[in-house]
Amino acid sequence: MMQTLDLERAQQLVAHAMQKATEDFGRPICVAVCDDKGFLLAFARMPGSPVRSVQIAQGKAYSSARMGVTTQAFLERLHKEKIEAAYFCDPLLTALPGGSPLKTADGTLVGAVGVSGLKSEEDQAVTDFVASRLATLAG
Repeated sequence: MMQTLDLERAQQLVAHAMQKATEDFGRPICVAVCDDKGFLLAFARMPGSPVRSVQIAQGKAYSSARMGVTTQAFLERLHKEKIEAAYFCDPLLTALPGGSPLKTADGTLVGAVGVSGLKSEEDQAVTDFVASRLATLAG
């Protein structure tokens, strides 16, 4: 069973994200895949994607890995508890939707994926799809 995310799998996940964004939304994205600590493993910026999306995608992946939940769920928590991301004492955290944790079948966090360049809910749809693809790469 996979307990860590390697470069080859991370690159496959990047490719899945770019394909999904192209097929479903017809627009370019930036996509980042990081390990379970939030450190970057793989990244791609599709031609024509917004330059600001480079850092945003990486921040979403980092935040999802550090919090262990989607950035959408993190945003909902902040709203529900009426707190700010800054309360977590980590200036790199973002609650912009578009980040998903990558977990094994037994729930072990092995990394996260972040996407930027689309509408927030579209970014989140792409990362949720990519997270669901992790199991097909394990083996």
